[in-house]
Amino acid sequence: MTQPPSQQPPQGGFGAPQDPQGTPQPPPPAAPPQMPPAPPQTPPPGAPQTPPPAQPGYGYPQPPGAQPGYGYPQAPGQAPGQAPGQAAPGPYAQQPGPYGAPSGPYAQQPGPYGQQPGPYGQQPGYGYPQQQYPGAPAPAPGGSGGSPFKGKPAVIIGAALAVLLVVGGGIFFATSGGDDPKKPVAKSSSGAPDPTGSTGVDQGDGKGDGREANDDLNAGRKDGEAKVLWTTTNDIDLPRNGADVYGPWIVGDTLVKGMYRSVVGHSVGDGKQKWSLPLPADICAAPATTTADGKIVVGVMSGTTDKADCSVLQMIDLNTGKAGWKKTVTKKGIWDLLSNIGLAISGDTVTVGRTSYSSAYRVSDGKELFGNPSGNCKPYSFAGGPKLIAAVNCSTGDVENPQQQVQELDATTGKAKWTYQVKRGWEVDKVYSVSPLVVSLRQREEKKWGVVALKENGTLRSQLAGDDEDKISVECGGGLIDFADTMEGCGGMAADANTFYMMTGDDTSGAARTNKVVAFDLNTGKVKWKAPAPAEHTMKPLRMEGGNVLVYVEPSYEEGGAIATIAPTGGPPKVLLQHLDSTAQIENFYSSKTVYAGGRSFVVSDRVSGNDDSEGETTIMAFGK
Repeated sequence: MTQPPSQQPPQGGFGAPQDPQGTPQPPPPAAPPQMPPAPPQTPPPGAPQTPPPAQPGYGYPQPPGAQPGYGYPQAPGQAPGQAPGQAAPGPYAQQPGPYGAPSGPYAQQPGPYGQQPGPYGQQPGYGYPQQQYPGAPAPAPGGSGGSPFKGKPAVIIGAALAVLLVVGGGIFFATSGGDDPKKPVAKSSSGAPDPTGSTGVDQGDGKGDGREANDDLNAGRKDGEAKVLWTTTNDIDLPRNGADVYGPWIVGDTLVKGMYRSVVGHSVGDGKQKWSLPLPADICAAPATTTADGKIVVGVMSGTTDKADCSVLQMIDLNTGKAGWKKTVTKKGIWDLLSNIGLAISGDTVTVGRTSYSSAYRVSDGKELFGNPSGNCKPYSFAGGPKLIAAVNCSTGDVENPQQQVQELDATTGKAKWTYQVKRGWEVDKVYSVSPLVVSLRQREEKKWGVVALKENGTLRSQLAGDDEDKISVECGGGLIDFADTMEGCGGMAADANTFYMMTGDDTSGAARTNKVVAFDLNTGKVKWKAPAPAEHTMKPLRMEGGNVLVYVEPSYEEGGAIATIAPTGGPPKVLLQHLDSTAQIENFYSSKTVYAGGRSFVVSDRVSGNDDSEGETTIMAFGK
């Protein structure tokens, strides 16, 4: 809640002093940011399915920033993921960005990720390094090297909620500890409508997970545990950098995912492939949601060489796997299309956000609906779903003091229904929820983070105010160049009409990692309650389910995960579907997304490695009763 102008906050508390005009005062000196672990000299493979001989740290080697196997204690005084005696490099190291371009709104300024100290830098794309260590292969699509602007998605992890600041009429958290390196990167989760379809069971052959082909994954199932309904394994020869997985989307009785140069639909009942659509080049962008009738538009690279850019739009009917219209986004200006485009769907409209321009097309037939409006304020990034929300940039080259807005747009005309003016110097970061509207903002120069809830008319509803006890964490897939990326797709959160649910970072003070779910009152911004995860597990909110918070209890090294609910009043999670302990090591993907629909849960790897063992690597696990 807004503090009186003269009120001074307690040391380390909330409510920074404000002058009568609402101008924020300089914050107290920030604590030194936590340094991420030094990257390895070779790209890490997928997470091991069985532990090798014990190593220092958590018990076996982990890729940089990864969450180690649960139950492995951290060495005293050792940074998570850091080898003993190993110095951690400073953040912001060697991060490319479009902000240094000699024209456009961020002209002649160093990139916000470029050689600056701060907590947001050096986040590897989905756990895989992005040209941040000697000898690393370039992350260009197809594994052939190329422009550093084509970085793979990375993650911004929420840090401690600390001193509040006034920003655009609201009060915000100031971050002093930086990103939380204890969380694994890019593990996001999503919900989906209930599918219909067959209920056949494929026991799975376990290919690629260290089991013999004839080993039944359900052989070790205990009373009360669900069955492994089916699994899929990778059969694509990937480039050495591996490939991101887009989706999954559930349309009717089909689970769809995109990876590398294809989009594939599987039966939700037995996992059998229903259709496969080959693409001429790598997928480079995809929205979080589809249209109501199951259509989607994905971004595809314009070729397979290092000169290709993310500029081709391909519509796909996910019910049938048939390709529809195809368009190439026209480059407007020398600095356009410096990064992958960001796509969002609302109604029958798909928006295309990028560095300096934006456009929108009708999903059903590809007709262009609107583009950049006249004037200085230009939408550059979008979030879709029941509403179309835009981040708007009004800056004219002042990267250190940007002026941005949040708008709700008419999805057919592009006209703004309302505008929320963000305090100068802050940037629109992500949209955590479209309805109710919850928006993340960042102040890059001072490394601050704030979260506001807005009313239906775009006025301030509240600002979320946590405490110093817990670090709130978010999992957001986003490019190394956030400015041109989509604002949607963050995981680890849920919302109902009056409450917003987030997870904390991992607590490593005990024998194994654990965390909590925190409920914020959207009308006041204050914490309503905190619910701890089961012992030796972490959990994350997925979405709402029948008025309750649906959560995924992540597996430990020895115990399977689970789908559970938490009552809107808090309390311990109630298990709906308990996964098998005997398959916990397979379920514990290095990075994954989780969907629960129709009484089944689907854990989908969101990054498949490109090492020699990637063919046969388990990519989807489906559980049910």
